[in-house]
Amino acid sequence: MLEGMNKSIDLKRCRSLAVVLILTTLPAIVAVAQQSADNEYQTGAILWMQSSGERAALSYQAFSLARMILDRDLRTSRSKMRRAVIVDIDETVLDNSRYQAWLIKQRQNFSDQTWLDWVNRSEATAIPGAVEFLNYANSRGVRVFYITNRKLAEKEGTALNLHKLGFPNVNDDTLLVRTDPKSSSKEPRRLSVSSRYRVVLLMGDNLNDFADVFENAKTVGARMSVTDENKTKFGARFIVLPNPMYGDWENAIYDYNFKLSEAEKDTKRKSLLKDY
Repeated sequence: MLEGMNKSIDLKRCRSLAVVLILTTLPAIVAVAQQSADNEYQTGAILWMQSSGERAALSYQAFSLARMILDRDLRTSRSKMRRAVIVDIDETVLDNSRYQAWLIKQRQNFSDQTWLDWVNRSEATAIPGAVEFLNYANSRGVRVFYITNRKLAEKEGTALNLHKLGFPNVNDDTLLVRTDPKSSSKEPRRLSVSSRYRVVLLMGDNLNDFADVFENAKTVGARMSVTDENKTKFGARFIVLPNPMYGDWENAIYDYNFKLSEAEKDTKRKSLLKDY
């Protein structure tokens, strides 16, 4: 009888211990589940950015075209205003594909903190052709402006990264980060530059890098339409760098709803696939 009582007590202790273990570990399990992100669908895009000769070729092509446009303007324009070139930073002159790859391996979504950690490492590499073109523009007396939606807290790490790679004319006047917490629009900063300089061309990986007309297009269809309406400016005043990893093109797929679950995002992506 005593042996039976001991077994009963041991069983109760085991049950109690199991309950304690569940209660103490459940928050951690939930936290991991909340942090886990299914970004595997981005793997191909990141591999293309890191491993394809075609990506490098497109980047060299973009900066070669930029030089031709600039040379033509230097030959033909009689404007007395000093010339300027405006470039975006991320995936336009700096390659952040290593950060995107890290997110996949860690099964995490983008966060301000992990992005800040990456920026402060100042380890992004240069987009092929970017350093050479911007140094050429600078050598011809053209002012280079870096207009980015990196934030003020990220400015120091950004400047260090650009300096390390040999980009020209990086200072507080030319490195224009986002300072308005309520708006990501680059239009006020572009207008500030164009009021003092003759902007020959703009380079970016996102339509929003070029003009406010693109910022107002929030659906896939609207972005396509406004691109068609401005088609004569691409390759003449606007030059786009390839970036299949992320951007407003993807936000438009999700209708700018950043609260969608991974499953809902997957459904949205597949719903826009066109097959036969």
